[in-house]
Amino acid sequence: MLQIIKTFFKENDKKIIFTFLSLYILVIISMIIQLIIGNFQNALYCILALILFLIPYIIDKKTRISLPNTLEIIILFFIFSTTILGEIRNFYTTFPHWDTMMHTLSGIICAVIGFSLVNILNDSNRSFMRLSPVFVCLVAFCFSMTVGILWEFFEFVGDFYFNKDMQKDEIVTKISSVKLNEKGENIPVILTKIDKTIIYSNHYKKTVIIEDGYLDIGLKDTMKDLFVNFIGALSFSILGFFYLKKQEGYKITELFLPKLKEKE
Repeated sequence: MLQIIKTFFKENDKKIIFTFLSLYILVIISMIIQLIIGNFQNALYCILALILFLIPYIIDKKTRISLPNTLEIIILFFIFSTTILGEIRNFYTTFPHWDTMMHTLSGIICAVIGFSLVNILNDSNRSFMRLSPVFVCLVAFCFSMTVGILWEFFEFVGDFYFNKDMQKDEIVTKISSVKLNEKGENIPVILTKIDKTIIYSNHYKKTVIIEDGYLDIGLKDTMKDLFVNFIGALSFSILGFFYLKKQEGYKITELFLPKLKEKE
C-alpha cells in the first residue's frame, strides 16, 4: 500500500494530491481517536475509508481508463462523507437530509459510471457496433438504479439479521392496513392523527410508549432513498443524452466522464 501511495503522489495533479492528503490525514486522526476511546467498529470504518480512497487511483493505474480530476475529487469526498461524517460523526441522524444528499449523489456517480462504461465501448476500436445515445443513457439509468436497489437489499439484511437499523425508523401519524380489518376483508383500515403507540415485549417484560405517532420501520426511508437515487440517475442520464447529441452547452459533462487512455 505504501508503494501505491508513493506512486500516487508522483503521478497525480496537485488538486487531487491536496484533496487526498487532507482527507487521508483527517481519517487517520479520526481512527486514532476511535482507538483511544475503544470504539473498534468505528476504527474499522476508518480503515475501510483509507482503502476506498485508493480505488480511483488503482482504476486509473491498472486499467486503460483515465478518471477526470472532478470525478475523482467527488468520489473522495463521497467516501469521506458517508463513512467518517455519516457513520462516525453521526451526520445521518444529526442532519435530517444528509442521507438524502448521499443517496442522490450516489445515484449521480453510479449513472456516470454506467454511462462511461457504454460510452467507452462505443469509442473503442474493438466495438462492432455503435449504440445510440438513448440506449447509452438508458443503460446508465438502469445501472444506477440497480446499484441503489442492491444497496437497499444490503441495508435490509443488516437490519433483519444484525439489528443495525440501517433503514432508519420514522414516526408517522397515519397508517392504513388490512391487518386491522376485523372482518378479514381486503379493505384497509385507515388510522389518522395517531397520538401514541404502545409496544409491549412479553419476552423482555418491557413496555415502550412512542409519543406523537406510530413507528414506521424503514419503509419510508427505503422508498425515499430509491426516489432520490432515481432523481440523481435521471438527471445525469438526461445531461448525458444532450452531451452525446453534441450540443455545445453540455460540454460540462466531460468534467465527470472517464475516458479511454491513448495507447502509448
